[in-house]
Order: sequence, then structure tokens, then C-alpha cells
Amino acid sequence: MLKHGVHFGHKKSRWNPKMKPFTFGVKNNIHIIDLDKTLKCLEEALEYLRGVVKNGGKVLLVGTKPQAKRLIEEAGKASGMPYVSSRWLGGTFSNFSEIKKRIKYLNEQESKLAAGEFEKYTKYEKGQIKKEIDKMNEKIGGIKKMESLPQSVFVADIKEDALAVKEARGARIPVLAIVDTNTDPSGVDFPIPGNDDALSSIRYIVNIIVKEIKEAKPVAIPAAKKENAKE
Repeated sequence: MLKHGVHFGHKKSRWNPKMKPFTFGVKNNIHIIDLDKTLKCLEEALEYLRGVVKNGGKVLLVGTKPQAKRLIEEAGKASGMPYVSSRWLGGTFSNFSEIKKRIKYLNEQESKLAAGEFEKYTKYEKGQIKKEIDKMNEKIGGIKKMESLPQSVFVADIKEDALAVKEARGARIPVLAIVDTNTDPSGVDFPIPGNDDALSSIRYIVNIIVKEIKEAKPVAIPAAKKENAKE
């Protein structure tokens, strides 16, 4: 963790007193995060996450700040979990019925495009349809396979994506998140004290989350093996 700079917090002037239980002290006017606390909190978060995934639950990965966008997108694809790496759309949880309509429309348009149903259209019209699909993928592409609300949410930066945390709380969806020294961790069910600005720190924690998800996923038994087991 030291190597990845997980322990570096923010300047003393930006400190949130609610982070006191997770801070070790101050060095060069910067708050230092207690990595013993980070390790303990991370273990608790992973234990919870393990249970969610083993039971077939979904974990929505959220990170829209520049340092986290690509990491979260890669993490979602690697773990097979839904993700939001672009701007959080208001209503993603609080008005999910409307979001589902958009998801359905996007999936239908992509299916039609793949099936060649737009070949009868003019070149311009096809271009406009593709442009619309691309634009929708930018906004909701990471959640287009999310048929219902997730069982948990991981957030890389709770200040940047405060609305995601707020909506998750409103929908009673447990939140796991990196909490830096300038944040209020009280709205997070499983806080992971750490540097939420440095790419190396975010990557370190996200990679651990992805590894846990992949290892906890139920192994699908091929139909042939199921039949053999019955005999």
C-alpha cells in the first residue's frame, strides 16, 4: 500500500474531522492515512462483497473522475459487473424504471443494427442511428446489461460521485467506497480509507476489488456435466 501511495491524504486545511478515526497524523502539512485501518476496512469490505457475489448479486462500479474513468471501465469488463465511468445520470437508482426504458431502447437498436435491419435506410440515416447508439453507449453502455438494481455499489470517489452515493442510500443499496481525508465517510457502509486522487492508489484498490469479484463468482456447471451428475 505504501508503494502505491494509498496513505497520502489531502492538505491539513482540507481535512474532514469525521476522518479522524482513519488518520495516522500529519506530515509536511498533509494528513497521513492509517494503513492498519485501511487493511482492516478493506478486509471487511471484501468479506461483504464476497457474500454478495457468491449469491449471484451484482456490484455496480462507479468512478467518473479522470483518474478513475478508464480503470472503472476496465474493471467492469474484467469482472463482468455493470459500471458507470461517464457522468452519473440522475435517477439511475431513484427513477430506475425510466433508465430501464433507455436501456431497452439501446439494446433493441443495437440488435437491429447487428441484424442489418437498417440497411434499407439512406447512408445519412444510418449514420444518425449509429451516432445515437454511440451517444447512448457513452451514457449507459456500462449498465445496459443491468436488468434490476444492483445489490451493492463501489464508488472510487464519494465527493466526485456524491449523487451516486445519495441515490444508493435512498434505494437502501449498501455502498463500498474509497474515503480520502477530505470526505465524510458517514454515508458509506464499508469505507476504505485511502488516497482517491493518485492513479496508482485507485488502481491498487480497484484491482483488489476485481480480483475478489472474479474469485467469488459462482462457477457455471455445463449442462452435460449436470446430466452426468444426475445419472
